[in-house]
Amino acid sequence: MALSCAALLGLQGLTGCDGAAPAATQPAATRPAPAPPAAAPASAGATYAPREGHPLPSARVLTELGRQIFFDASLSASGRMSCASCHDPAHAYGPPNALAVQLGGPALDRPGPRATPSLRYLETLASFSEHHHDNDGDDSIDAGPTGGHMWDGRAGSAHAQAGMPLLSPDEMANASVDDVARKLAASGYAAQMREAFGADVFDKARTAFDAAGLALETFQQSPADFYPFSSKYDAVLRGQAKLSAAEARGLAAFNDERRGNCAACHISSVTPDGAFPLFTDFGHVAIGVPRNRELPANADPAHHDLGLCGPLRTDLADHAEYCGLFRTPSLRNVALRGAFFHNGRFHSLEEAVRFYAQRDTRPERWYPRDARGRVQKFDDLPAAYHANVNVEPPFGGPPGGRPSLSDAEVRDIVAFLKTLTDADLVPVDGTARPR
Repeated sequence: MALSCAALLGLQGLTGCDGAAPAATQPAATRPAPAPPAAAPASAGATYAPREGHPLPSARVLTELGRQIFFDASLSASGRMSCASCHDPAHAYGPPNALAVQLGGPALDRPGPRATPSLRYLETLASFSEHHHDNDGDDSIDAGPTGGHMWDGRAGSAHAQAGMPLLSPDEMANASVDDVARKLAASGYAAQMREAFGADVFDKARTAFDAAGLALETFQQSPADFYPFSSKYDAVLRGQAKLSAAEARGLAAFNDERRGNCAACHISSVTPDGAFPLFTDFGHVAIGVPRNRELPANADPAHHDLGLCGPLRTDLADHAEYCGLFRTPSLRNVALRGAFFHNGRFHSLEEAVRFYAQRDTRPERWYPRDARGRVQKFDDLPAAYHANVNVEPPFGGPPGGRPSLSDAEVRDIVAFLKTLTDADLVPVDGTARPR
């Protein structure tokens, strides 16, 4: 009769039924290594992470939810300011006026620290990196600091950026994430948030806040709203339209490395992979914009907005080589703007272009003089950082020398820039047509 396993164990002591030694008694060298713990998925804990028994909301659902949040003024301390107050869809999701900075806060009387940028054409904006390599055929070139939302790139994503105005004392001015969550829970779309993110979305304030950020981010990726590529220039690239003589001259000057050289940062050609140009490389550059003395913060002569190295961004404060650098904005829809550059110093597109051409050859036109009559170039940047200022064309040339662009070429470039206005925003009877 065959012996049972139990009998064999009794007879053989330390051997198993198959004659092999139990794992606990195997020599360490032959014992199987314990299986590593299962790694948590990269999405663990993220707002978009799937949850058991609850499907992820669709892009359509998030887009419509984000649209409602974007236009909801009840989310502000004043009850009168929404995201759309500063990012007006009728103005390419940029400011609806010519103020250098927008007013916010509980009483809508606090000036923001910087000019409000357009939110259009940011769909490919990556998070900030100190070392960027373009996919343009030569990946060996380090383009330096690139990317990130906000003028100083400090927000790593659109949903991170979306949360900043909600808590800024100069904008929507909520005191805390809890304040925002309470307002979201009391909104007319609270039921939609529960349906999209789960019945417990408001149980934790941070969960509700992040859910709103994700909805806003998804809304800002809506092609029809944020990247329609419907301008006259897009029609030209499709072979459906032609530039006028002035517009064509402007494009030539814009691209010419010896004249405008604008395309060095504001790329104007179709990319190697066939994408239409965004008119920015998303890089960070210092161009020495004159100090805007209309800004209350600048009443303090010791105050300087240094872009990447502060004061709003703090993690690069010890990088002196970054002081004065700001992210290059897209020039799409630039003709709709009433204030230009990070501090809103200029209010005319033609003057903004002329500043590039004459900054160094006509510095007295752009900068103040000291008590001895000397021109104070780069007056919004401490002297220790003047070496950071870009000197490539159209900059350069000695004072009194010939500018890189004539007045006629400046006007031609402006004519070309007007072809970058999207079709839904082309002025009709003197006013911009909203979507």
